[in-house]
Amino acid sequence: MPFNPEFLMEGFPATVREAARDVRVVARADVVVVGGGPAGLAAALGAARNGASTLLLERYNHLGGLASGGMVLVLDDMWDAHLGEIAVRGVCLELIERLAARGLAQFPREDEWGRDAASLQRWTRWGAFDFNSRDKPHPIVFAAAFDPDGFKRLALEMTSESRIALRLHSWFSHALVEDGRVKGVVCDTKSGREAVLADVVIDTTGDLDVAASAGAPFSAGAYILTTVFRLGNVDTETAERFEREEPAAFAVLDKQVKSLIGGSWAHWWLKTPLPGVVWCNCPHMSGLDGLKVEDLTTAELRGRGHLHAAVDFLRAHLPGFERCVVIDVAPQTGVRQTRLLEGDYIVTKEDLAERRRFADAVARGRDYTTPYRALLPRGLDNLLVAGRHYSATSSAQKVSREIPPCMAMGEAAGVAAALALSAGVNVRDVDVRALQRRLREQGADPGDQSGRNADVPALARRIQQRETA
Repeated sequence: MPFNPEFLMEGFPATVREAARDVRVVARADVVVVGGGPAGLAAALGAARNGASTLLLERYNHLGGLASGGMVLVLDDMWDAHLGEIAVRGVCLELIERLAARGLAQFPREDEWGRDAASLQRWTRWGAFDFNSRDKPHPIVFAAAFDPDGFKRLALEMTSESRIALRLHSWFSHALVEDGRVKGVVCDTKSGREAVLADVVIDTTGDLDVAASAGAPFSAGAYILTTVFRLGNVDTETAERFEREEPAAFAVLDKQVKSLIGGSWAHWWLKTPLPGVVWCNCPHMSGLDGLKVEDLTTAELRGRGHLHAAVDFLRAHLPGFERCVVIDVAPQTGVRQTRLLEGDYIVTKEDLAERRRFADAVARGRDYTTPYRALLPRGLDNLLVAGRHYSATSSAQKVSREIPPCMAMGEAAGVAAALALSAGVNVRDVDVRALQRRLREQGADPGDQSGRNADVPALARRIQQRETA
């Protein structure tokens, strides 16, 4: 039954007054990162590895955000089809390599990229294809399928190695602002409200919570919501063979499944590094606002209804799924777009379509770049923004919001914060050329240079020992 706010409000006042109170200061750091998703993890690592004392705040009991808690289990949109190379590097590529070393990530190597029949057969159901290509079937490119708990584990290890102070279970409440300068944030916790002070704050909440609270201008956006889930006991070999050998029968069943799910991408299930476990980036639900409690509640109720109806059908009809069970539903709702910053520069869809290379580019996506100005809120100092709520139009964000480019933005923001503190300047006045050089020194690609990179990362060439044993 949908949530009915009018029923609950009947007979009650429209507002209540909250009493003023003192808030205990629990910590202070050079850089405070609010939001421990992929962009926040990269931002915290970028700042800490460049000498800034760094504190990372996260509302859930884990790091990784929509990658781990939201179970968006393919790191993609990091392949430049025009240049034929891996576009997103740095922290994102490092994380993939560390996951793969533990058998918790799978990806095609350099000699498997392209449209070779064997590669298409092996890698398509891993999600390692160029979903932006107009060619059908989509060519295989560099993308990594990973295990969500592995992401959480590695994120904690990496923050610990870099001596990042971590405060989980801390739900952002509001920004502390004095004379246009962000001084810190207040969080709600089980111990009550707690304040954390900082010289630089980085907003990686995904919904622009910090910047909006501080008074930064923004636009309102919306896109589909998803309650991602995983299925176990799936015979993926049988399922893939049925799809390959009986395409007409498969197409009929696939259409029926998608109708029950209520909306999905072309491939509603993909393989994971865990045997017999697949993930389903669906159902897709439109017309809901990711900032409204009522709509988020509706999404959970509606999404579970869709997925259980689909599972009943799968058990009865789809080869390979006869014994499938629901392992879990993502604890984080798949929210793709809400508030969007209106920063010093607003990236447009034309910028992306024209593959514009900005002089102040600090992060690279598929075949586009992000200027440093798109991370800077207008009218506020000591604040940076990184992630899917960066300064872009709604149409531009929809095609530039994937996890790897958000990690690239986060890494750039973290390094920028550290450089600003080292130079004794505001983040708006950072030497962007120095920032670009530092990013390159650390293995990232800020996207400021035209043309192809000279190297193919060793990760894309290497065959794991367990595959050749």
